[in-house]
Amino acid sequence: MRPTERDRGAAAVEMALVLPVLVTILLGIIDFGRAFNAQQVLTFAAREGVRAMALENSQATAREASREAASTLGTLPDSSMAISPAACTPGTRVSVTVSYTLPSTGFFGQFPLQGKGVMLCGG
Repeated sequence: MRPTERDRGAAAVEMALVLPVLVTILLGIIDFGRAFNAQQVLTFAAREGVRAMALENSQATAREASREAASTLGTLPDSSMAISPAACTPGTRVSVTVSYTLPSTGFFGQFPLQGKGVMLCGG
């Protein structure tokens, strides 16, 4: 059986109905991948920061370690990092939280993300 003109027109209409849904799914997968990667980088940066704080008891060193570990996301300001407590005494727990907002691709909006690391002071 040979396709008629009506059959080709029906295929074009079906494609016009399905294509926006497929493109939306594809863009969602891409954005989710970007957000997942950024979350992994933030978690690693927080771990590096808390490790530096626990071993060296220096907030400046901890911030620099976090900033260096998250360099693929750009330069993180000091305001995006929270270190608690301010001083590390042996046996206490210190935590570093790194916050970041993933920029929008123009389709789904921005994603606020956060990585957290906790470690015992003194190694």
